[in-house]
Amino acid sequence: MKFICPSMLSANFAKLADEFKEVEIAGADIIHCDVMDGNFVPNISFGQSVIKQVNEMTNLPLDVHLMINEPSRYIKEFAEAGADFISVHYENNYHLNRVINQIKDAGAKAGVVINPATPVFVLENILPFVDFVLLMSVNPGFGGQKFISNTMSKVTGLKKIIAEKNYNCKIQIDGGVDLNNIKELSDAGVDMFVCGASIFGSDNRAEVIKKMKDLIS
Repeated sequence: MKFICPSMLSANFAKLADEFKEVEIAGADIIHCDVMDGNFVPNISFGQSVIKQVNEMTNLPLDVHLMINEPSRYIKEFAEAGADFISVHYENNYHLNRVINQIKDAGAKAGVVINPATPVFVLENILPFVDFVLLMSVNPGFGGQKFISNTMSKVTGLKKIIAEKNYNCKIQIDGGVDLNNIKELSDAGVDMFVCGASIFGSDNRAEVIKKMKDLIS
């Protein structure tokens, strides 16, 4: 099964509940929430209290991507706030197995994220323990960026490793995903598609989500 995950970062924060209701009715599967600290990435977004409020606005699962330093300090709080999926970066977690176990112990699905310049082979020893891998197809920190083309080869490379080892983890993609590339990404092996501007920037979100669903089915 494949999932469309509208990114909260691109929604209208003045009417979040309406935004979430619209995409939920349209068939979206998961709400993606980017938590940024202005340190690990050059932007600040929101924290646990906002996630808790978002959880009360929608029936969809929440996928919380922690672009923050020392995420282990906050895993339990985000899980308690309503995060169903929590992902952390390979690049700034020196004890990654410990953090992944912490996420699972908190009751959430655990994911590891790599930036565009990080090769997929570095994940080989953590893949048996994660529920999903998030491949960033833009440099993290801001929405609305263009898809970095070499990410496609990273998807196929990661899919090959997962298939050869028979690992039970999904592939998620985030950054510049739209109607022009979503089918190719799906065919390459992506399971979860984070879509920001391509959905919330559209005048007809329902039509975009339907087209995306048709392309990845």
